[in-house]
Amino acid sequence: MHIATTHSRAKKILTVNGQFPGPVLKVYKGDTIYVNVRNRASENITMHWHGVEQPRNPWSDGPEYITQCPIRPGSHFVYEVIFSVEDTTVWWHAHSSWTRATVHGLIFVYPRPGTSLPFPKPDLEVPLVLGEWWKEDVREVVEEFTRTGSDPNVSDALTINGHPGFLYPCSNSDTFELTVEKTKTYRIRMVNAAMNLILFFSIAKHSLTVVAADGHYTKPLHATYITISPGQTLDILLHADQNPKRTYYMAARAYHSNPVINFNNSTTIGILRYISSSKATKSSYPNLPNYNDTSAAFGFFTNIKSLYSGQVPVKISRRIVSTVSINLLTCPNNSCQGPNGSRLAASMNNISFVTPNHVDILKAYYLHIKGVYGTRFPAFPPLVFNYTAEDQPLFLQTPRLATEVKMIKFGEAVEMVLQGTSLVGGGIDHPMHLHGFSFYVIGFGFGNFNVSQDPSSNYNLKDPPYRNTATVPRNGWIAIRFIANNPGVWFMHCHFDRHLTWGMNVVFIVKNGRRLNQQMLPPPPHLPPCY
Repeated sequence: MHIATTHSRAKKILTVNGQFPGPVLKVYKGDTIYVNVRNRASENITMHWHGVEQPRNPWSDGPEYITQCPIRPGSHFVYEVIFSVEDTTVWWHAHSSWTRATVHGLIFVYPRPGTSLPFPKPDLEVPLVLGEWWKEDVREVVEEFTRTGSDPNVSDALTINGHPGFLYPCSNSDTFELTVEKTKTYRIRMVNAAMNLILFFSIAKHSLTVVAADGHYTKPLHATYITISPGQTLDILLHADQNPKRTYYMAARAYHSNPVINFNNSTTIGILRYISSSKATKSSYPNLPNYNDTSAAFGFFTNIKSLYSGQVPVKISRRIVSTVSINLLTCPNNSCQGPNGSRLAASMNNISFVTPNHVDILKAYYLHIKGVYGTRFPAFPPLVFNYTAEDQPLFLQTPRLATEVKMIKFGEAVEMVLQGTSLVGGGIDHPMHLHGFSFYVIGFGFGNFNVSQDPSSNYNLKDPPYRNTATVPRNGWIAIRFIANNPGVWFMHCHFDRHLTWGMNVVFIVKNGRRLNQQMLPPPPHLPPCY
């Protein structure tokens, strides 16, 4: 992979091998691949293999200053990417600052030769990457909002495979087209690579069948629209069964639950055209749910079920409850541009995560370097309050700035409850991603999670979705479970990049087990140096 600056029509962007979106990687289940990332750009870069569990191998996981120091301009690093349980589509993206805005691409995982798919083999595969586009340099967007403490400028367009579509004035000819043949079935391998938006997507007149989510098979789900959060992947079967003399539009736009917070409310359009329809006269637009249709968004999320039953850990050995909040930090003389002259921040359990900037946490853990991180991330919110009340006391808005991790013993069965709060502007949804693991999303609800009641009566312990990114509803909660059987240093964060930048992050350190195959692999040679 060559990271370099590429010219688009109006600005320079960071790309891999000159492609936007980046190239598709194709692997068989259980493969190990080696990817040489050469940085020919003028800024630091790291690469993350999103949804790849990387057993015992956090060294190649990628988040900057969590598991590695960045690859500096002019240098390179060879990533060892170990595939194990992943069955379907995952993806890769940059994981330093906001470089993933243009540095991302899909990974197609295929069954081992001789094994079959749990759904009819499609005739063709189609990569479909949903993204966001800023007219200005993304580095300037980041520089401005981190300097001023304000919300970042919202994007100017949404894209399908890098194309904004004809609804935008800049791009009459720049619309993604998918040409299909009547009676054939197409497997759409999709990712939401947008920086800060959950998206609805639909294709006019065509029913979609979801067969996988986040790299794992699901029970077939027939849907007229889909909801997909940043970081999530879906495999969708599209049956070309409509009138071939018409064209059909596909569209994506935001799901956004809080009108107080600015967002990009535009729509990106693509065209589905049948081979015989070159002279088609009529076009159909798809019906998408309204921007704020929470029941449509979460109705889709909760209808996804794992293909296999009985895999969920029933007995847990550790429960972690964490709030996920937007916060405020005071500025001297109210000099920042957040609410009331303050600076916007974000937190988990009232700790706004401070990313180290001189040595990464994995290296510090492995070499016993003191002073890089603390181990006091609380297992329960340090401030107990009515998390979703309309009016909150002001003192709750200020988080503690710290670099705290959570230590977990090898093999523990972990349940984690993520509780949204209404602090600062009334709250919003949070797509939370865990590196190193997939997890079962066993429950969700609106309002406050009731710790005193046994919530398991409301849990799905039979066939919940097995995902790596799950969305906490605005002023609600989700519960996830996983077995901590992957030793190493693993990042958990909101996949809205503005929230990640503000500190809605935590690091789990899973200790080594007793057996050799339960211990972290040694570091590879030539890790990027820390300065």
